[in-house]
Amino acid sequence: MTQIITSIDTLRDTLSQHRERGQTIGFVPTMGSLHAGHMDLVRACKDACDITVASIFVNPMQFGPNEDFDAYPRTLEADNDKLTAEGADYLFAPTVREMYPHGVNTQIDVPSLANILCGASRPGHFAGVATVVSKLFNIVQPHQAFFGRKDFQQLAVIRQMARDLLMPLSIVGVPTGRADDGLALSSRNAYLTDTERAQAPLLYQSLQSARQRILDGETDFAAIQRDATTALNAAGFRVDYFEVRCAHALSSAGLADTKLVILVAAYLGKARLIDNVELQKP
Repeated sequence: MTQIITSIDTLRDTLSQHRERGQTIGFVPTMGSLHAGHMDLVRACKDACDITVASIFVNPMQFGPNEDFDAYPRTLEADNDKLTAEGADYLFAPTVREMYPHGVNTQIDVPSLANILCGASRPGHFAGVATVVSKLFNIVQPHQAFFGRKDFQQLAVIRQMARDLLMPLSIVGVPTGRADDGLALSSRNAYLTDTERAQAPLLYQSLQSARQRILDGETDFAAIQRDATTALNAAGFRVDYFEVRCAHALSSAGLADTKLVILVAAYLGKARLIDNVELQKP
């Protein structure tokens, strides 16, 4: 059974004993409502490290005033059953008071990456992500931390933060978990109706189509973005952005860039879905 710990002091004391024995500690931070994609992260962590720590914390800092903080699914018992089945050692499940005992006075921002794409639509979101992940890294002090590549911008923000703050850990990006029809696994997929769930794979299909156009030699990225946005909107999505970017800095892709990422965010009903595909331009 995965041991649930809610106290920062208890977790620190527990992990210090493993550290003294020379064991490596891996960390999988989540907001809960765990699915198969999260289990991929746990398995990657177990393969690489002696001790696997997962966290579940629905972080109020990364939700905007009109977003779904109160409605975000909270399924701690079921989540712990899944972690136990995968052999995770510890689940850190703190309260908001435990994580923010004095409120929010200090924030961490990575402005070069945080104010574009999802950050432009969700002001302050990535400051909330960076701040809470920094806190969690400080508490757990892992050797490696594992994140899904579906949240490509989030992964870039966390990597930059860790580099800039000289954090002594490795950030590992794990490939996106997908359903059989290609839809990226996400806790927010639960918001989709049956009809919307049948439409949702079009998001991944649009990314694959754009990727193929670039691999076939097309260089008019603006046209690719425009065509995909038009097609998705016509199919019932409300596109926030569809962008071809340099994978390294998330800047707008130029002809000289060879390692690219195509990113999309779109609303379908109540759900805001994100996805991406990476490619090496010929």
